[in-house]
Amino acid sequence: MLFDDCVGNEGMAFEVSHPDFQVDEEMNLVARRDVMDSGTVMFIHGVNEHAEDMAQVDIVGALPRSPQTLREILGLGQIQSYRSKRALFAPRMHVSENMEPPFPKVIGTVMSSGMEDDHIFHMTGSGADQDPKGVFTINRLTGEVSVSQELDREAINSYMLEVSVTDQNGKLVEGPVALLVDVNDQNDNRPIFKETRYAGEVLEGSPTGTVVMTMTAEDADDPRLQNAVLRYNIVRQSPDKPSPNMFYINPESGNIVTVISPTLLDRETLPTTQYELEIVAQDMKGRDVGLTGTSTATITITDKNDHAPEFTHSLFQANVDEGSTGVVVNLTVDDRDDPATGAWRAIYSIIKGDPTQSFEIQTNPDNNEGMLSLIKPLDYESLVFHTLLIKVENEDPLVPDVGYGSSSTATVHITILDVNEGPVFFPDPLQVTKMENVPLGSFVALLNATDPDVLQSQSIRFAVLRDPANWLSVNPVRGTVNTSANLDRESPYVQDNKYTAIFMATDNGSPPATGTGTLVIHLEDYNDNAPYVHPSVVRVCEDARDSVVIVGGRDRDIHPNTGPFKIELGKQPGLENTWKVSRVNNTHAQIMLLQNMKRANYQLPLVVTDSGLPPLSNSTEIKVQVCTCKKNRMDCSGAGSVRSNLMLLLGLVLLSLLCL
Repeated sequence: MLFDDCVGNEGMAFEVSHPDFQVDEEMNLVARRDVMDSGTVMFIHGVNEHAEDMAQVDIVGALPRSPQTLREILGLGQIQSYRSKRALFAPRMHVSENMEPPFPKVIGTVMSSGMEDDHIFHMTGSGADQDPKGVFTINRLTGEVSVSQELDREAINSYMLEVSVTDQNGKLVEGPVALLVDVNDQNDNRPIFKETRYAGEVLEGSPTGTVVMTMTAEDADDPRLQNAVLRYNIVRQSPDKPSPNMFYINPESGNIVTVISPTLLDRETLPTTQYELEIVAQDMKGRDVGLTGTSTATITITDKNDHAPEFTHSLFQANVDEGSTGVVVNLTVDDRDDPATGAWRAIYSIIKGDPTQSFEIQTNPDNNEGMLSLIKPLDYESLVFHTLLIKVENEDPLVPDVGYGSSSTATVHITILDVNEGPVFFPDPLQVTKMENVPLGSFVALLNATDPDVLQSQSIRFAVLRDPANWLSVNPVRGTVNTSANLDRESPYVQDNKYTAIFMATDNGSPPATGTGTLVIHLEDYNDNAPYVHPSVVRVCEDARDSVVIVGGRDRDIHPNTGPFKIELGKQPGLENTWKVSRVNNTHAQIMLLQNMKRANYQLPLVVTDSGLPPLSNSTEIKVQVCTCKKNRMDCSGAGSVRSNLMLLLGLVLLSLLCL
């Protein structure tokens, strides 16, 4: 087989329509296996970067076979030695994007070996009868495939279609076979940088060849072709001092590296600390015919820490009131390194004179000053003068040949000024325990407050600051607290059996100073609340067989002045003939109707007794509504009640009993 593209046939690819044949490396058409049929037609499609062609091959000359099966030996169903086989071949087609009108343009031909006058080609798929429709058409008689409009490879890079052959009646004769149409790329997209401006940094004194940053551009063209192969170049540097070629960009990777020597890359001697580079990316491997894209790179020469910070004064002084907190003094330093960098930012530390850790230093980010602050109040009576030794360093370490000197330390003298301080209660809070209902004027507690100003002779007077229930009074001189009203544990001002009051103590200094202290009274319970029955209204059925209710005892007191409760009928004669009260548990009793009664409201006297020492009893009445009960329904309308479900009522009562 002969194929010549006039440039050496490099990169040739062949497609053979018959599965039993292939084209070998020597461009010979060879059979994969024994071929028994003749008259068969096949197509060979050859293509490379420079040429494309198609050839038709007929298989002829196959010799008759000798019978191999019993059926053939007997001559039954004998197969003809020569027979014809149809072949439909759709070679891979190529079309360039951005083709100029007019349209349509023929891009290839589908071949059929058995094409007859009444046969018709059909094409289906995306680009034919499916969206995008009408891009490709096929000549129904010749099989020529045409493109009908301009294509964009970046939108759709290939189309997969199907071709078949039918007769005039639509009966399928051949196919379908796949038809692949590739859209060939044109260099119609410029390189685009991911960012319009890039920023990078390089440390002063960096060695030649230090990578500063990487510029990256993208090209939407076919990455397999040179249309999308980019090369980078620096076309401008601003400023161009001390050298117009301080930096170099790798044409393929886009890495920007330093070219200038380390000694010239000195932030303190350069005309500027920022350099701007204009970078061009060009496709087609940077050839002149390539398209270009441009971006800007700003490179900042960063500072290394070659200057230690120095205090502007060796001694700082400040006065501060005792008991106060906050900034005491601002410590100032000089640093010749680049501001707002780790080589300039200062870190202060107290290296001597603060055993109680009462001070801290924070750096002011705006001016690099050290703000020395008191975080624990100091006492004039304990120590008047404080001397601190302060050290300043940078966030970044110094370069090896530079160290911190004596100017990087300073002394701070702080004088504490005396201030009249308020009295201090001890203990605070003061905890006492008292029985409720003690007589008026009973002693509760003795307040203890001392004046921290021991160098001054001052007196203290006490007063009530907060007494929610107005139960207490205090002697202004001695500080004794007594009751001025009844202490009631059940009061809403008592929480968790505790009553809290606040007192104040004031000295006679100039000006007077005040301190506050808390008194917490734990109240013990006294059996001063009689128990009662709940609920106060119950319902029963007029039929004694269904008349059972549960009631319980309640008490505002706490153990042991509450349950177990004893619930029994009142002392009125004759009640025991109609009603029966029996114990259920420590807190509840059961009331039963012993005989039928008319539907009405009745007041049932009960006596409930708690377990206090001594016990308290309460004679009370509950309202009993006698209702008509039919089919699990309770009708209390005649007794001033509403209809309710009897079984539901009993169930809820029993459920509450079980929960208790």
